Amino acid sequence: MRLIKQLIAVVAVTVLGSVVTNIIGGNGVAALVAGLITATLTLVVYRAVVRRTENRTVTEVSRTGAARSLGLGALIGISLFSLVIATIGLLGGYAVDGLGSPGALLGMLGFMAAGAVTEEVIFRGVLFRVIEERTGSWIAMAATGMVFGLMHLLNPNASLFGAIAIAVEAGFMLTAAYMATRRLWVPIGLHFGWNIAAGGIFSTEVSGANTPQGLLDATMSGPVLITGGDFGPEGSVFSIAVCTLAGAVFIWMAHRRDTILPPRNRRQVPGASRPASIR
Repeated sequence: MRLIKQLIAVVAVTVLGSVVTNIIGGNGVAALVAGLITATLTLVVYRAVVRRTENRTVTEVSRTGAARSLGLGALIGISLFSLVIATIGLLGGYAVDGLGSPGALLGMLGFMAAGAVTEEVIFRGVLFRVIEERTGSWIAMAATGMVFGLMHLLNPNASLFGAIAIAVEAGFMLTAAYMATRRLWVPIGLHFGWNIAAGGIFSTEVSGANTPQGLLDATMSGPVLITGGDFGPEGSVFSIAVCTLAGAVFIWMAHRRDTILPPRNRRQVPGASRPASIR
């Protein structure tokens, strides 16, 4: 029941934010402000509904060190995507023709911030965390990753391979980042950094969603396995490889910190429901 209550509360904010963004358009200061308000309101609502339904301190969105963790995650996300696009460029699949639209980048900052926060709160904060309490980390990771990938089949330029790639990349890497830190800040920052680099800076398609042009005027061409085709670089084998490697590092960190949760019937400590928060 608490899963349903938490999902309803967070999804309601997400839908409201999407409606407002569609009304005001995707460019400029208004879009930036709308996105930031949606992101902030999502976190406020999540904290309130979890505290109410679970009667606990919501450590996964603790303010302590939040800015540093968000910044670190964003830096990792931008760096990882830059590595992917550089590799594709070296193979002739990506070329910059000039400058694009700085105004679109401004609006995209808000849109990407709202998307990163709402998706991480829904998939890592609610779905993964609650499922993990019963099934353990690995089953919860597989289940939520599959749902996350399937969700992207609804995008205009979606492909089955792209959805599978997203399930591997985000479902594994972002969930592993949460498992390693037991907080949402690094996954949110990583998600935002990856997306803003993809759409806002390098002007590539993001998850087949008809992403508008960002800071650079760029074109992509070549084999789908290299470029990702209409789905964007997330459908490239290089994105899968880079994100899998990054996810493996986070899993190693989680193992070292002993934050990988076994199924409930295999836990040694009676009554344990989740690992301690890592600050």
